Amino acid sequence: MTETQSTQPESTAYDVVVLGAGPVGENVADRTRAAGLTTAVVESELVGGECSYWACMPSKALLRPVVARADALRVPGLSRSVQGPLDTGAVLARRNSFTSDWKDDGQVRWLEGTGADLYRGRGRLTGPRTVTVTVTGAAGGRRVLTARHAVAVCTGSRARLPDLPGLDEVRPWTSREATGAQSAPGRLVVVGGGVVATEMACAWQALGSRVTVLVRGESLLNRMEPFAGEMVAEALTEAGARIRTGTSVKSVTRENGTVLVTTDGGDRIEADEILFATGRAPRTDDIGLETVGLEPGSWLAVDDSLRVTGHDWLYAVGDVNHRALLTHQGKYQARIAGAAIVTRAAGEPVQAEEWGAHAATADHAAVPQVVFTDPEAASVGLSLAEAERAGHRVRAVDVDLSSVAGAGLYADGYKGRARMVVDLEEEILRGLTLVGPGVGELIHSATVAVAARVPIARLWHAVPSYPTISEVWLRLLEAYRDA
Repeated sequence: MTETQSTQPESTAYDVVVLGAGPVGENVADRTRAAGLTTAVVESELVGGECSYWACMPSKALLRPVVARADALRVPGLSRSVQGPLDTGAVLARRNSFTSDWKDDGQVRWLEGTGADLYRGRGRLTGPRTVTVTVTGAAGGRRVLTARHAVAVCTGSRARLPDLPGLDEVRPWTSREATGAQSAPGRLVVVGGGVVATEMACAWQALGSRVTVLVRGESLLNRMEPFAGEMVAEALTEAGARIRTGTSVKSVTRENGTVLVTTDGGDRIEADEILFATGRAPRTDDIGLETVGLEPGSWLAVDDSLRVTGHDWLYAVGDVNHRALLTHQGKYQARIAGAAIVTRAAGEPVQAEEWGAHAATADHAAVPQVVFTDPEAASVGLSLAEAERAGHRVRAVDVDLSSVAGAGLYADGYKGRARMVVDLEEEILRGLTLVGPGVGELIHSATVAVAARVPIARLWHAVPSYPTISEVWLRLLEAYRDA
């Protein structure tokens, strides 16, 4: 793709133009191309996006050996075989393989196999239905892409750093550096108490770092049920990490390679690296939102078909709409948005009612998440506090997972807990949270129950296999019945 010799950049018309080639943008393109719409995808970095190279895949590749070893240590007859430290070099090499060494050739082949046209470069809106691409590589120049039906913004989010003087000179880690480091720092300070903070603290502590976690609030994982953060904190502490709650960073400097952290309480902590896992910001600051009347750098408000408020041609899918900053939820939104774009392009009515084909209803009712620490924490739907704030009349039902036969077989001394939140008026589940080894594989059954609003009376007839950890469903239902 080369620029013409004229003074005006070359212009090409498509049915759909997608900004961003991460999992969300790829899925929008896949759905529109499958329906026969011509589609262009613009990407300024690697095709495959944050998830493939700096988030989901590398972080879980780092954590899998950590969790597998922890599980093995709890099984007599196997535990003696896994004594000693992890082979950090081998773990990092395996991580590198899951990122394809940060090369996107395979992802490019997949995207081009859908029939979409890929433009590498910086894409910006330059008016309604118009994207101008500053092309990188040998082609260079600029290309103007116009969209007959839709532009989909799928540019994701980036790590948000605090406003601390001189932070750039410190060269702090964000989630990208934490998942991509090629060696374990001797001492690592992690600032934050959410998913990235807990997962990376778990991974690097096991890989040889001495980890200190600084949490501004009073607990870890404060968007889940309180016991989730408590149990993860207990396990991290037992593994050797130090966790300090109610602590903020007042200043940070780097002197002779050493990071010096001063807390709001006046304490000084030395480290080799510092990771700030203090939230996310939308990647919308330099995509030309001002040319269509929107605020640069803002989260984009959308309806349930993922169409941006006040713009009948513009869609915001995935992290940029701030509904649920999770890859699986963004891909779900992409399927909804792609179907809505195709339907509107055909001039057919959109099914935007609750649970309709073009409504991302699950964003409101049944968002699942797994934190891949040891122990794992998994949840879907509303916590007890969230359900009460929403005005539902609910009851929490708690079960100790050690009472489940399958948990005892899974590991000696199994520690875990489950809570289901029951709507007492509708007799359905509003949410479920599980903490314990291996519980991440159980959360989809709960997601089905919450999303489908399965009545409690009917769940009695969904018989869990014995002896598996999924028998927790029976224990929960029994506890609800007998209360």
